[in-house]
Amino acid sequence: MTTPRPSLHLAALLLTLTSLAAQTAKPPANYVLSARPDRPAALYQQGETVTFTISLALDQQPAKNTEVQWSITKDGMPPVTNGLLKLENGTATVAGKLEEPGFLLCRATFTTPDKKTVTALAGAAVDPTLINPSLPVPEDFDAFWTAQKKTLAAIPINARLTPVKSPIAETEAFDLQADSVGAPVSGYFAKPAGAKPKSLHIILLVHGAGVRSSSLGGAANWAKSGFLAMDINAHGLPNGKPDAFYTALMNGDLKDYRTRGRESRDTIYFRGMFLRLVRALDFLTAQHEWDGKVVVVYGASQGGAQAIVAAGLDPRVTFFAAGVPAMCDHTGIIAGRINGWPKFLPSPYPGPDKPDRKIVEAIRYYDAMNFATRTQAGAVFTVGFIDTTCPPTSVYAAYNNVTGKKSFHHDPDAGHTSTPKASAAMQQAVRAHVAELKGR
Repeated sequence: MTTPRPSLHLAALLLTLTSLAAQTAKPPANYVLSARPDRPAALYQQGETVTFTISLALDQQPAKNTEVQWSITKDGMPPVTNGLLKLENGTATVAGKLEEPGFLLCRATFTTPDKKTVTALAGAAVDPTLINPSLPVPEDFDAFWTAQKKTLAAIPINARLTPVKSPIAETEAFDLQADSVGAPVSGYFAKPAGAKPKSLHIILLVHGAGVRSSSLGGAANWAKSGFLAMDINAHGLPNGKPDAFYTALMNGDLKDYRTRGRESRDTIYFRGMFLRLVRALDFLTAQHEWDGKVVVVYGASQGGAQAIVAAGLDPRVTFFAAGVPAMCDHTGIIAGRINGWPKFLPSPYPGPDKPDRKIVEAIRYYDAMNFATRTQAGAVFTVGFIDTTCPPTSVYAAYNNVTGKKSFHHDPDAGHTSTPKASAAMQQAVRAHVAELKGR
């Protein structure tokens, strides 16, 4: 039995309809929303008016007859001004000012005809070098951390080095495990092959938030440049495991580690992470190839916080590079400002109740802003003016506490990221520090 075929007329009709549909289908509309301050550097003084230009383009042409919602805040905190803005020929302006040191954050949103939301941010710094700490350093801050380091010192390093193949020629690499408080230091250690005694600088590379292996390539690349280099993961985990291993931990035992134990300074999760920094430096400074001069700690986000903390905890650190650092000004809301990651206290604080006093007191011992007061090391910071994870107000609260030779790389258009220019600025600052100490 044969299967009947559609008539030639029906087939032709289907072909015609398909062709017409293809001809009449419109490509998806491409809306681009942007916001920018009236100064490229986005730097202002208190009381100066900051004018933000908001623009909307459709398929690279100014969007006609459109309106956008806008708001201006104190880096995400009240006071808030907002409204509906009609764009003339795709562009309009809004203005704000700040009568205190800090940052303004302009947010614009547009809802497309197909109900998608497009967002743009712009930031402006207002006398940021005058931002003061939200609270002073606790009176027994040094005593607390001296006791923690004493506990660490009682534990032998017991370093275990397992050779691994380096991805960089003329360098050698090892998996390092070293005992510490709680979890071990776990990292990849690399150095130039055949290096002579007292010939190499130290760099310790530390990680941002999340759960992952140490980076063999990161350590090897710095080793190629004449460093005793070590990249450690943040949690003391075994290195080189399948991705599923770290994902399971991130969704399981290490889920929400960032706020774990925040009710007491003795139980906050970061205690072990911070002490592993000192233990890693114990190992590195014991290597006979160290030049006895340069000790650099380098990281971004949570790694930027660790870089500051390492310098504050350990006087052997001569320089630190803190890219878009987290863990700054945990108590910012006490002064009506935004807090840095990990938001031990949410900001703005919900409801009429005041923050839990126990949490407020405990987190002050883990604030990079306070560790910054305890070092004479040189430093480079980077900051994104539209960073909503590690807000620039919190970053400057820490930077302003550094008393050593320091520099800042601004990314007015950047959020929470290390831009190529920021990374280059950090690396250049490290190399300038090395050159300076080599000349002494």
